[in-house]
Amino acid sequence: MKNSIFDQMLSRYQIATKDDLTNAKHEVMQQITLAGLYRGGFFDRAAFYGGTCLRIFHGLQRFSEDMDFSLLQSDENFALENYFEPIIAEFKALGKEIAISNKQTNVESAFLKENTEIYDLQFTSEKRIKIKIEVDTQPPLGFSTEYKLLLLPFSFMTRCYSLPDLYAGKMHAFLFRNWQNRVKGRDWYDFEFYVRNNTALNFRHLQKRAEQINNLTAEDFTPEIFKQMLKMRIEKTNIETVKNDVRPFLRNPQELNIWSRDYFLQLANMIKIETT
Repeated sequence: MKNSIFDQMLSRYQIATKDDLTNAKHEVMQQITLAGLYRGGFFDRAAFYGGTCLRIFHGLQRFSEDMDFSLLQSDENFALENYFEPIIAEFKALGKEIAISNKQTNVESAFLKENTEIYDLQFTSEKRIKIKIEVDTQPPLGFSTEYKLLLLPFSFMTRCYSLPDLYAGKMHAFLFRNWQNRVKGRDWYDFEFYVRNNTALNFRHLQKRAEQINNLTAEDFTPEIFKQMLKMRIEKTNIETVKNDVRPFLRNPQELNIWSRDYFLQLANMIKIETT
């Protein structure tokens, strides 16, 4: 017999292809994981951020596989394993068995901080359906949070970065993520989203990230220098590779038709920077 709540969650998605089904299952998994973390009290100590947060709570029109979290205060002794039991129990209550495993990767080592806990969560029956969970245990500070409501698998609140701070985290990734010859087009899609929605960029939090992770002082990383670096990144990137990366995560790939270097350079000029 089908599980009513899990199927109810899945039924909210338009599923026409295998990619649609995979993306939908990823997102249902993410929401169940948030529910388990909520039951375990995780959001007393941490907040949700990144593209998946933007997707679930702010209507970003792309799917995402990863879940990014940040502690509210540094704690080198923090262990995500302490929250596995409520996550596993939440899935089990919906008739789903999962496995959570420690993940260490070299692919993103040029961008990921050493004090980041990384885990894979996957269905035991569908091992290709998995999500990655990252927790920054020594985060750059200077961010604010808010609580956002989800109604399924039950009504609960998720503590999230505010939009200006989500924006700051994304622009840091946009500038400094280095995957050798790979490009993460999802960063570019999210950048477009923030500009289109006239979101203010919390530049002070972006500076905190650049200071902690890239050893850039506030004098080394001003709004003007940020804009120069951003435009240089746009100029040097093959936009076709950007499109190819993000396309599988979109329901409407025609959105990408306008993408070009000039398009993103004009977006860069439209960034609304908040420095106070």
